[in-house]
Amino acid sequence: MIPWEKLDTTKIPGSDEELRLMRRGKEFSIKLGTNELMNNRLSGSEAALATLAAKQIETVAKPVILIGGLGMGFTLRAALTVLGPKAKIVVSELVPAVVTWARGPMAEVFGDSLDDVRVNIREIDVGEVIRAKSSAFDAILLDVDNGPEGLTRKGNDALYSASGLKAAKAALRPGGVLAVWSSGPNPAFTKRLRTAGFDVNEVNVRATGRGGGARHVIWLARKS
Repeated sequence: MIPWEKLDTTKIPGSDEELRLMRRGKEFSIKLGTNELMNNRLSGSEAALATLAAKQIETVAKPVILIGGLGMGFTLRAALTVLGPKAKIVVSELVPAVVTWARGPMAEVFGDSLDDVRVNIREIDVGEVIRAKSSAFDAILLDVDNGPEGLTRKGNDALYSASGLKAAKAALRPGGVLAVWSSGPNPAFTKRLRTAGFDVNEVNVRATGRGGGARHVIWLARKS
């Protein structure tokens, strides 16, 4: 068995928590304490976040998408695959080192996705992007922290609060969709989405995308 090698560590802005980038052969893992936040062998549900959201807005000729959280780029690469050449994708990543890792040790994983002309990478809290825009996006895809019940940063909770959902709704164009990834179900969050005025569909997906791995949840919340 090939041992894990620690490639780098970084502090999460606004937190004392530390992320670790680990490698074992061609396998990469980003960890927080004893928790594995992501692994490049388990990309199915994060990719589904993009494909399911894109299906909701397939009639939009020039969609503008906001992705909250670059991670290992699963959602971004899936979005690039399913969206047309006229799409624009803004990726908001709070942790600068994650972008550095994507262009450095994990460059082979990311391929040329970061240099696609449709992509704009911003090293900023996605909440700031959402609050700064009105009727700007056809879809907002949130793969931030562990979902509505976060692990890495208390400030992430604001994204999933009543006020955060109100801001996301305001940032969406009519008919736009807020798609949220979570490591598990959260009935209270489903209720908040409906209270915020979204039409909500909750989808269960598997981590590997092939019917295996952990069960994750994606909410598709449409603005009427």
